[in-house]
Amino acid sequence: MCLAIPGRVDEIITEGDLRVGKVNFGGVVKRVCLDYVPEVEVGDYTIVHVGFAISKIDQESAEQTLADFRAMGVLDEELASEDEAFARAADKPQSPCPDGSCDPQ
Repeated sequence: MCLAIPGRVDEIITEGDLRVGKVNFGGVVKRVCLDYVPEVEVGDYTIVHVGFAISKIDQESAEQTLADFRAMGVLDEELASEDEAFARAADKPQSPCPDGSCDPQ
């Protein structure tokens, strides 16, 4: 699954020609490209998809969406580090047919 998740911009820096932010997703902070939302400032909330901020969002909507994602149990999965995601995948039962062709219908 790959959701767009709201987060609060805690810091903005420039790396070469890129505008990059540290974005806080309810306690998990990730590095995010902010080039597509030049209007976003420190303290604003933004929607982030695969490491890119794609739009600005109000605080109330952002916090409600984070709460909804937590309640659905998808927030931890979406914000997991690469190592956590690989470990989780390794713990799941493996299918002899990854394309699903031998799974019962």
